[in-house]
Parts: sequence; structure tokens; C-alpha cells
Amino acid sequence: MKITYKKLLEDIFTAYFDARKHKRNTNNQLRFEMQMEEKLVELARDIYERRYEPSRSVCFIVEHPVKREIFAADFRDRVVHHLLFNYISPLFERHLIADCYSCRKGFGTLYGIERLEHHIRSCTRNFTREAYVLKLDIAGYFMSINKDTLFNVIKLRLEGFGRDRRLKDTFDLDMVLYITRKIIFDNPTIDCIYKTHPRTWEGLPAKKSLFGRAENVGLPIGNLTSQLFSNIYLTPFDNYVKRTLNVKHYGRYVDDFYLVDTDKHFLLQCIRSITEYLRENLGLELHPNKIYLQSVTKGVNFLGAHVKPHRRYTVKRTTTDIRRLMYRVNYVCEKTNPTQDELRMARSLVNSYLGYLQHFDSHKMKHRIADKSHGLRKYGQFGNNVCKYKLAPSFLLRADNTAPMNINHAYQLRPSLPRTAGTKADAAQISVGTMVAVDSAAGFYDGTRFARDIRCFIN
Repeated sequence: MKITYKKLLEDIFTAYFDARKHKRNTNNQLRFEMQMEEKLVELARDIYERRYEPSRSVCFIVEHPVKREIFAADFRDRVVHHLLFNYISPLFERHLIADCYSCRKGFGTLYGIERLEHHIRSCTRNFTREAYVLKLDIAGYFMSINKDTLFNVIKLRLEGFGRDRRLKDTFDLDMVLYITRKIIFDNPTIDCIYKTHPRTWEGLPAKKSLFGRAENVGLPIGNLTSQLFSNIYLTPFDNYVKRTLNVKHYGRYVDDFYLVDTDKHFLLQCIRSITEYLRENLGLELHPNKIYLQSVTKGVNFLGAHVKPHRRYTVKRTTTDIRRLMYRVNYVCEKTNPTQDELRMARSLVNSYLGYLQHFDSHKMKHRIADKSHGLRKYGQFGNNVCKYKLAPSFLLRADNTAPMNINHAYQLRPSLPRTAGTKADAAQISVGTMVAVDSAAGFYDGTRFARDIRCFIN
């Protein structure tokens, strides 16, 4: 059934409010919000009359945690992405397996880690017998997705939903297929806006870039719909592993997945079967350097956690990032006079990481952080067994007109600090898209506010 223009307009306004969450202060969103009502009405009319065309995307490279090519859609297109997500995500949700963790409400990385622990305990009968874990990764997953295959899978499933009598008054099959086709077959590389210098693409493997890919192959990393489509694209593969290979203990987060079994030779046979299925049915290949098969007692890295019997730890990369952030926060607090808002910003940053560490066996790490946080302890204290950082009441009650933190002048970072911005090129590597003025001769950088000073080291 074709929905009315009024209902479509209501759905677009709902999608707009979803798209602007946590984006209220971005330039793209503020520019859109200046004429929000007019643009949303125009967008609804374009979709209703089948005249919608995606706008130019912004392309850039991120260096951390690994080098990736990102395409950021225009805010107008993000509204359309949320519109489609609101239409089809609840429908496809019922067809996803319980151990598909990405881009799903109530799931996520922590849930995936807990499910891996559950599968290991279940397979080993609470570590009373030997078991093995096989962890695999798909090479250049997003850049290797076949758009024709993806659209046919979605179309076949949506046509089944269109015949459902319970959805006949709320589901417009023709419009949903129209939006889906426009999003999937859009080529973001055409006339895109480069946010970083083209030389930043040096060293990026060809399988991780949309530039030079075959026609109708590859989805952009950065779109909400790409995450949803990635789950839908591998749903047949999930069913193949669970029902054809009869693997009981299996889980997947985007392109990273694991299998747990007591038979090591069976897992070796699964590698061959999975390789053939991915190549013949989905046009995908396993990453040859990311095949991990080991006893569960040796531990396994998954979603930022190192899971071992009866305990879990953060991986080395996450530990290094947390220590580096705490070092920078303390250095800024020691060398400047932060305002009340800046202290609250620092408290939020610190407590977010302390809260994250609560889910791991990190008692020693948290106490090391507290012992070395001399700058933070000038303004507050760590309490509750280093589970939370609290500001002293005397600093919270300071007037808003307190002298601001004096960091607008250029100051020199210690030579021993890691990832020091000594040149403009170094600054670009530290933070893609963050405006940092660098005095390349003296090795200075000029920060404008406390949040930017910290953000430039964690982006």
C-alpha cells in the first residue's frame, strides 16, 4: 500500500530527529537546521515524487586505530538513511541470528564479548574439557560487497514483507525499494569532497578503497545503512554456518567471526568450507593473515578484549590509548588553569574510560592511572576503588566568569611525549580534520579550548 504524503512527512521528521542526535554542533547539521522545515518538506516531496538524488559525500582518511577510507554523507542524505533504517531494520531484525552483534539495539561489543565467554564455557562445560576457538576475518569486507547481490537479497525479503497483511497499511514496498536502490547504487567517489590531502591515501591497500573498484562493488564506510546492509548481506552465511555446518558456538561482529568446538580437525575443515562458500556465493575472501586457531586456554582477542578462562582483559592497543589519553589530560591540567566547564569535560573523559574498564579485570591498571594522575588530583579525587573520578566541591562552585584556561598561547610539548605534533604533517596524523595550528620551526601547537586539546590526541 502506498503511504500518504502526510505520513511520509511525519516519518521524515522522525528520521531527522534521529539523525541529529549527537550531531547538534556540527557545521553540516547547523547549516541544515537553519532551514530545517523547508528542506524536510522539499526532501519529502522529492521522495514522494521519486526525484530524490544523493548529494556529494565528504571523503577522508582516518589513521587510528587502523588506516581506513571514510565517506561521510551529506546531512540531507543521513536523514534518508535513518528513514530507510526505521522502515526496514525492525523487519530484518527477526531474521538475524542472536549472535550477530553489530548495529543492533541491545547488542554491541560488550554483548559480543559476553557471548563469546558464554560459548566457551558452554563448549568446555565450564572449562572441564579441551576446546578450540577459530577466529576469522573477511578481507576488505565493505569494499567487496556486490551491490547487485545485496539488492536482490533485500528485494526478495522485502517482497515477502509486502505480502504480509499485518503491514499492508504501514509498509510502502515501492517507496522502500526506490530508496534502497538509490542508496545502494550511489557511487560516493563521483565528485566527492576531499577533507584530507590525497597523499594521505598512500599506504592504503587497494582492497580498502572504493577508488578503482569494479562497478557495483563496495559500500562506503561511514553510512548507517552500510552497517545494516552488512548484516543483511552475511545473513545467508550465518545460516550456512549454523545450519549446514552445524556449528553450535558461533558469533559475528560485522566481518569478524568466531567458531568454538571441541574438535580441532573439524574447525580446520570449516576454514575450507567457509572459504568456498564466501567466494562462490558472496564474492568475498578470508583474510589470509587473520586466521587464528588456538586452545581456549591460550585466550583470544575479540572486540577489544582478550578473553581467557574466568577472566578478560583489555587488548594492548586499548590499554595504550587509555594511558596516552590520561597522560595528556594530566599534562594539560598541570600546566594550565582550567575553567569549570573544562574540568567537567575532563571528568567526563576520565569517567568514561574508568566505566569501560569496569567490564574487565583491570584493578592494577586503574590504580596505576590514579597514582600517576597528579594533575587531576589537584582538582578532585578518585573514589569507589578507582571506579569514578570526582571533582572537589570548591572547583564545582566556582563562578562562570573565572579566568579561562590560558592555552591560547603556543606552548611546547615535552619531547618525550608520544605522538608529538612537531610538524604540520605530524599534526595531520594525530587528528584528521581537527584544526591544529603548528609552528613547524619550534615544534609548538596552538590549542583553542581544553576539549580540542584532548580530542586532537584521541581522534
